[in-house]
Amino acid sequence: MAVNGTGPYDPQNVFARILRGELPCKKVYEDEYALAFHDIAPKAPVHVLVIPKGPFVSFADFSSKGTEAEITGFTRAVGRVARDLNLEAPGYRLLSNVGVAGGQEVPHFHVHLFGGRALGAMLAG
Repeated sequence: MAVNGTGPYDPQNVFARILRGELPCKKVYEDEYALAFHDIAPKAPVHVLVIPKGPFVSFADFSSKGTEAEITGFTRAVGRVARDLNLEAPGYRLLSNVGVAGGQEVPHFHVHLFGGRALGAMLAG
């Protein structure tokens, strides 16, 4: 079910619960700004989610309220995960859904990192 990307942060969302250690994840990377883990329903051979550790609902929220350190740290974490997974040379895709029309399903900002095969057209017809 799509969620409003500008609504209030729900501290009981699945990613908040993963960050608190209440739910498990298959961790790929973690530092003070971000956590990266494998998606439980992968859409490509490599499908990793990267989430900031702060309570941000969407990219809109993160880009307007995140500190410079949080934004820089998160961006560097996404790049590091792509490098660590050897995705730079063959290529990869980053995706972040925002709001109802964008198809956002979890009210915690996250980036999908896809790779491991040719990914085709950006949007379906």
